[in-house]
Amino acid sequence: MIHPKLLKKQRAILIALLVFIVSTVLIGISLGYSSVSIDRLIPTIMGNGSFKDEFILFSIRLPRIVITVLAGMALALSGSILQTMTKNDLADPGIIGINSGAGVAITVFFLFFPIDAGSFAFMLPLVAFAGAILTAGLIYFFSSTRGSGLQPVKMILVGVGFSTAFSGLMIIMISSAERAKVDFIANWLAGNIWGADWPFVWAILPWLVVLIPFTLYKARTLNLLALSDSATIGVGVALKRERIILLFTAVALAASAVSVTGGIAFIGLMAPHLAKSLVGPRHQLYLPVALLLGGWLLLAADTVGRNVLEPDGLPAGIMAALIGAPYFVYLLLKK
Repeated sequence: MIHPKLLKKQRAILIALLVFIVSTVLIGISLGYSSVSIDRLIPTIMGNGSFKDEFILFSIRLPRIVITVLAGMALALSGSILQTMTKNDLADPGIIGINSGAGVAITVFFLFFPIDAGSFAFMLPLVAFAGAILTAGLIYFFSSTRGSGLQPVKMILVGVGFSTAFSGLMIIMISSAERAKVDFIANWLAGNIWGADWPFVWAILPWLVVLIPFTLYKARTLNLLALSDSATIGVGVALKRERIILLFTAVALAASAVSVTGGIAFIGLMAPHLAKSLVGPRHQLYLPVALLLGGWLLLAADTVGRNVLEPDGLPAGIMAALIGAPYFVYLLLKK
């Protein structure tokens, strides 16, 4: 049973995070090259704004904000699952190569099928998932040893190797591509939020509507998986089956996110750690906090990056890396 004080603390933190998200949304809408001032926001939402304000709000700003928050949530939950499964605090879908595997699949599909990105928006998460699950399977295979199973530290090293190799492969594919497709791959590698339109929102939304509640439902199982393997089996958990199910879930969450945001790392690393430091390690408590933290972190990174340099700004992936890379080194030294 969870102590009522912890539940009360969790609720207060969730409310605070919602306030942070709403505040960042308002700041993001009111700043930048194309913006809507705060005093014009309510009239525009109610249908009394100018054509320019309505176009900026509903066609430029809101789709990007929704995509960013949803992708951050997905990456945070994916990182939480991977850290628990591997018992490795350094696990993150970007660091261990899952995101790069999804990126290679999307790049190959984009380069060798004569269609533009918007016309296959609903295919993107599926294509990304195929590449990501293949990569995850290879990482799992090369990181496991007979008898002792998955080796967490080895998994990080193998994952970093795959991530580097796949990033190099995408760069090689650039050499024979036309300019528009080169720009797409470059944006993906930098973690630029390129799928900032409503079709991309509808493309990833069905995945997250299923996967986010499913992950929260699996909180008790994740608590047990955090124990030793013998203890987990001793309480009746089908260890191998649950690991496979949760691995598929983590990969699908990460793939759906990066299919429209590009290669963004470290959100799945930071959000679970920050959530645990706020409410403790029980998954029932920290998963909802990590969910909102991930959404806010990526939204904040995109908002700051977009306004640092005019008019194009810095990609959200670079801003997230500027914060996340030192944090990763800190955790590495600590462990």
